[in-house]
Amino acid sequence: MPYKVFLVEDEIVAREGIRDNVDWRSAGFEFCGEAPDGEIALPLIKKVQPDVIITDIKMPFMDGLQLCKIVRQQMPWVKIIILSGHDEFDYAQSAIKLGVTEYLLKPIGTAEIQGALQSVGAILNQESAERKALKDLQSQIKDARTLQQEKMLLQLVVGGVSSTAVIEQCRQIGLEIVAQHYLVVLIKIHLPEEQTPADFASIHEIPQMVSNLVSNRAGVFFTQKSVEEMVLILCGEDAAQLRQDGLLLADLVQKEVAGVWGQRVSVGVGDVQQRLTDIFLSFAEAVTAVSRPPLHSQPATPNHLTEMLRREQSAIEQYLKSGLLNEFEPFFADHLYPLGEAALQSPLIKHYLFVDLILAAAELVAALGGEAKQVIPAMADMEGFLANINTLSQMREAARTIFSAALTFRNDQVQYEKAKLIFQAKEFIDAHFTNPNLVLNDVAATVNLSPSHFSVVFGRETGESFKDYLTRIRIERAKELLRTTNIKCSEVALQSGYSDPHYFSYVFRKNTGLPPQQFRQLPRA
Repeated sequence: MPYKVFLVEDEIVAREGIRDNVDWRSAGFEFCGEAPDGEIALPLIKKVQPDVIITDIKMPFMDGLQLCKIVRQQMPWVKIIILSGHDEFDYAQSAIKLGVTEYLLKPIGTAEIQGALQSVGAILNQESAERKALKDLQSQIKDARTLQQEKMLLQLVVGGVSSTAVIEQCRQIGLEIVAQHYLVVLIKIHLPEEQTPADFASIHEIPQMVSNLVSNRAGVFFTQKSVEEMVLILCGEDAAQLRQDGLLLADLVQKEVAGVWGQRVSVGVGDVQQRLTDIFLSFAEAVTAVSRPPLHSQPATPNHLTEMLRREQSAIEQYLKSGLLNEFEPFFADHLYPLGEAALQSPLIKHYLFVDLILAAAELVAALGGEAKQVIPAMADMEGFLANINTLSQMREAARTIFSAALTFRNDQVQYEKAKLIFQAKEFIDAHFTNPNLVLNDVAATVNLSPSHFSVVFGRETGESFKDYLTRIRIERAKELLRTTNIKCSEVALQSGYSDPHYFSYVFRKNTGLPPQQFRQLPRA
């Protein structure tokens, strides 16, 4: 990618000559802008962020030295090439003190500018290589430290290390794990049988999802024990709170992995331990718990908050099935607001609450035949969605967004199904209305509804009863035949769905105000 260069020169002929005659590309540069003085140049330079500035030293309004001084303070990485006349030596000395990269005396030819650009380009290339080398070194150091930390976490899980050695090694590698209590959560992905196709893309994404889930929470450490096993070590000062967090985290992982990634996992929660070197005991209990499905059968004493979260799950599901969007505010106030403060103080609780909400909405959409990730976009970027929820107001709007999408889809689908049903019914009636024996039961059977249910739905959706609709269709057909043919009225009745001409005449007169014969005699213009 070429470096960008910006030109500042008050003499328009000189500026255009440099701009148009220098082969910027061959020197590895891209001309990105120009200005007649430093004052006009400065905001443009801040906007385009050039790598190099070529500037005349003596200009009106803001000269090249003033521009160089400001650029040096605000954009110290930018290289500066000064253009100066023979009588401007004092200016040149000041420019050198400001650390300009190149200094060219006027008159200046194209070859001189290109030579200066090649020198500056070499400096930029060297600096870029040094930055890359430094970044690579920092990355290697970070990777090495991460590997050391993961190795230490696995040692704690396996056991057999002394507390003194562990604490010293943790201090050396920056692993702040010392606390009053410890608890292990083990997550095991159930890999499919050999004959079953596996979604390996999702399987490989799950560890990153779990890592992201706990990355912003102090006192939770993640390590991957194997392809299908992940370990979370939780640290805290309160044993009961730690136990609750472990259960919530385990439940949340199961919900998100199963609901969003479509994979089956088992999650085990170990016992709370007081010693760093006893973490392996909590891990052993978690291993045992993994084979003890379902998770909620594990012995635990749920506290008030846990019970609230589970009650709200049921309320959310019910609201999605039968609630209206204009009922959102009272629903939020009654069911979600009481959890608001706790959710905002704990990323774990916030995550739990919104995963419940998103998955419940997704299940509704899927049950109605929709593509959940299209209707509920938050499913595609759960972490990004939750990162924007930091206040109760944002929490309310986020919940409203999810409910609105799900309820709108639900209503549209229900309305579509009703519209499709009515269309099918009308289509059948229009094709068979000439049959004098056509009755409501026949039409209801074609749309797989009971006669009573069909009668209610048809009347509510069309605004008229089945009998009225059928009569209207038959009378319209009779009027058409009476106006366009000379066939007998008895034949008109038969072709309109009436086997009895007298009854037809009665119904026709009731709906048009005239008997069939008089209607035929009306002027047709």
